[in-house]
Amino acid sequence: MDDLQAVGLGTMGIDDPATIETAIELGYRHLDTAQIYGNESIVGEGIERSALDRDALFVATKVWIDKLGPESIEESTAASLDRLGLANVDLLSVHRPRGDYDPETTLPAFDDLRARGVIEHVGVSNFTVEQLETAREYLAVPIFANQVEYHPLYQPTAALADAQAHDYYLVAYSPLANGRANDIPEVVEIADKHDVTPQAVCLAWLTAKDNLVTIPKASRETHLRANREAPDLTLDPADHETIDSIQREDEIFPE
Repeated sequence: MDDLQAVGLGTMGIDDPATIETAIELGYRHLDTAQIYGNESIVGEGIERSALDRDALFVATKVWIDKLGPESIEESTAASLDRLGLANVDLLSVHRPRGDYDPETTLPAFDDLRARGVIEHVGVSNFTVEQLETAREYLAVPIFANQVEYHPLYQPTAALADAQAHDYYLVAYSPLANGRANDIPEVVEIADKHDVTPQAVCLAWLTAKDNLVTIPKASRETHLRANREAPDLTLDPADHETIDSIQREDEIFPE
């Protein structure tokens, strides 16, 4: 399995290719976008501006729910590649298991793209454990990643357990609770103890988990740097237990 960085870059809302270029200069190698974000061309321009060899990057995008019919997948993926300015992507995912999604027809179309070298890996996003089990029945290759919302206020531990059991990546999006990290008392207390930011605590807590990587979105260079450095923070076992025990389910992007 290809190694993914502990902290990659989520690009939803990024509208300046200079941000992508700066992120690459700072060491980001995993770039995550999606058709519905409307910024694949921005990500592509940032990649083109950078001096880094394409093979050093792991680029992921996702097919939106209205393009998941087998006839639409190849056409929409080709359009994504054109916007990105790339010959292929490292990971192509089903964005959500709804709309035109039908595991019996959608997933073999992804398999076909992989067999032809258009994509390197097949992924999914926002899948439950039950939906993952069904997907495995129709995919010829292992699932490489499941991208889900994961932060102290919303902890899909069953999804993480499945990733660990089947040895694929759980990619945590919105790891800072959509800007609410500063409002979580348990996280703030731990941050004060270690003299770090609540954001660093959230990222260190997540990236310490096996099979989990995360993709916070950041635009400012200071935030990009801080997010990349967060996994260097080592939390105490009691810190992890405290955050793991938060009994709130505040899902920001529900189905």
